[in-house]
Amino acid sequence: MVRRVTSSPLTMLGLFIVVIILIAALFAPAIATHSPTEVDLVSKLEAPSAEHYFGTDEVGRDIFSRIIYGTRISLRIGLLVVLIAFPIGTILGAIAGYAGGRIDQVIMRITDVFLSFPGIILAMSIAAALGPSIENVMLALAATWWPWYTRIVRSSVMSIKHSEFIEASRALGANPFRILFKEVIPNSIAPATIQASLDLGFVILSAAGLSFIGLGAQPPSPEWGAMLANSREILREAWWAATFPGLAILFTVLGFNLLGDGLNDVMDPKQR
Repeated sequence: MVRRVTSSPLTMLGLFIVVIILIAALFAPAIATHSPTEVDLVSKLEAPSAEHYFGTDEVGRDIFSRIIYGTRISLRIGLLVVLIAFPIGTILGAIAGYAGGRIDQVIMRITDVFLSFPGIILAMSIAAALGPSIENVMLALAATWWPWYTRIVRSSVMSIKHSEFIEASRALGANPFRILFKEVIPNSIAPATIQASLDLGFVILSAAGLSFIGLGAQPPSPEWGAMLANSREILREAWWAATFPGLAILFTVLGFNLLGDGLNDVMDPKQR
């Protein structure tokens, strides 16, 4: 497995980007050169320099430091959304696939209702109803993400629920819940796990989009989408104010996507 990962240049590039992002988030106070929220009107709209690597924004805040601290916010959003949506979708998908019948129909019809709406539109509606904040954005995104895991896990469960090792557990009188959580879910969760690694980047991108339109992080939070929104009015005179937060989003999504694709190639038996 390790050899397959290291033999793929794109996977290694994704891993390198993700490691850099994790280091930036963990050691933000040591890496940042200024406070991410400190206002210095004397230094406002300064171009990139040795003092301010990525320049300053409209109120003199150091953009490099804000991007470094923003990695903490973006990773927190991505990880928490996936950690909320993944177990919900996994359990519901496993129950639907294993139980079948009316239970399957009820769960999947509810899932279809959520999937019938464009994900970002549904997230916008939920976030707008709850009010603008990072926490509400995470809840809104988790509410739109769990149905995908439900469908993936249900499909995997239906392909293995009549396997010999599960039939053996039934013959030995194992409790259905024990079979579900000890046999079915562990052997059907791999595709959803791969999808979760891919979703981290897309969750961060969606959260940035919601913050961009004012539904997510609020000033003076150094969230990348909010930074892009604040830079709209000064884009012509301060190109760096939007360029560097945009690049941070770009490379973060790219890193998680490349890493997720690499994991898919390693864990998918069809690729071996």
